[in-house]
Amino acid sequence: MSLQPQKCAELCANDITCTSSCCGHCIETYVYVDHERFRYAWTDMKVLVPPITLQDPSEIFRPEKVIKECGWQFRKYSSDSEDARQKTVYETYLQMHTHQTVDFVNSKIAEWTKFDKFKCGILDALDKLNSFVDDSDPDIALPNSIHAYQTAERIRAHHPDKDWMQLTGLIHDLGKVMALYGEPQWAVVGDTYPVGCSAAPSVVLRDSTFRDNSDAKNPLYNTTLGMYKEGCGLDSILMSWGHDEYMYQVLKHNKSTLPQIALDMISKFDLYTKKEVVPDVEALKPYYQRLVDKYCPGDIEF
Repeated sequence: MSLQPQKCAELCANDITCTSSCCGHCIETYVYVDHERFRYAWTDMKVLVPPITLQDPSEIFRPEKVIKECGWQFRKYSSDSEDARQKTVYETYLQMHTHQTVDFVNSKIAEWTKFDKFKCGILDALDKLNSFVDDSDPDIALPNSIHAYQTAERIRAHHPDKDWMQLTGLIHDLGKVMALYGEPQWAVVGDTYPVGCSAAPSVVLRDSTFRDNSDAKNPLYNTTLGMYKEGCGLDSILMSWGHDEYMYQVLKHNKSTLPQIALDMISKFDLYTKKEVVPDVEALKPYYQRLVDKYCPGDIEF
């Protein structure tokens, strides 16, 4: 079994086709909401043994084509850049990859699943992120509350009939409120990855950031399988601690009626919209409040 992230089946607005070899473990997937098209990666998260290889019969929906046409670039990381933003991003990942261990993750799960930090409505919680900028994101330096409405509105433009998906876009980063209640950003933001085994080559800045991680020196955890068994499945994987898993747990705890696919998008996917247009948040709030009332009503325990 390989614990390396896969690029899973890509679901465009029209159909589902697989764009690459499937290792069956789906550790890392992404949702891109770009200039013209909405697409998101999806997998049924079953372990496939042996792996099944399918090819995308159409190149039109591949992100590489869009990037080539419009020159749009994102997720560029550097360990030696003089750019101030890149330095901040690198330091965030360095601290994350130094301190995120099996013991650390288990301690944070125990702490944050008490849901005793605060209690309020979804939109009020989102307002708490008005001054929060994600130090792991090399592409945007907007407050996360703005990013939330940007993402939701792009999804709404392409999927006006899927209100659950629009709300998912709005709240996908809401777990970052942990940073306002004592957590350093390296324990809140950024790409997650499996702990308890060696880091895969696809982990952001892997080659220069794990040297002081204690688990990387522990023979129980520093092999390809580490503490896992071959074929154990995604449910058995312990991921680094961050806002994705926390928000998933918040929604489950508060008995949200969002469909399971929405919860999976929050916990296992990354939603992107790299637009510079700042939406009129106050004008949008009544619409999104109706979606909140439908799927996540009342005060939420965080």
